[in-house]
Amino acid sequence: MRDPEMSPDENSSPLARALWRVGPVLAGLVTTVVLSVATDAFMHASGVFPPLGQPMADGLFLLALAYRVGFGVAGGFVTGRLARRRPMRHVAVLATIGLVLSALGAIATWGAGPEFGPKWYALAVVATAFPTAWWGGLLANRR
Repeated sequence: MRDPEMSPDENSSPLARALWRVGPVLAGLVTTVVLSVATDAFMHASGVFPPLGQPMADGLFLLALAYRVGFGVAGGFVTGRLARRRPMRHVAVLATIGLVLSALGAIATWGAGPEFGPKWYALAVVATAFPTAWWGGLLANRR
């Protein structure tokens, strides 16, 4: 027997059905973005990273990339766990959104100055966006 609270049925409102489809992706995206922004803020406030607007050493960008990889996996994991139907399809949508947003970020900061980081960093963020979310989804759906 089906638990009506675990997924929408044909009698559910269109809003409820849409939230069941979009909610896991939004939750994964929020997880990734909030963790990344909060960690960046902590790193700047604690003095690990220089003040905003100041250039950083390449090693610090490597550190930022490392935690972003972990947060990408976390976002994929959240999406994969929350999606009741076709979880890896939801994860693929999240991963594609991450890929597009990171590519747009790389384009926007490409020649903007040293405070936005080296070009390898922008390319690495783009290159890791899809696989990290996918890996998180796979981890969430191990049986």
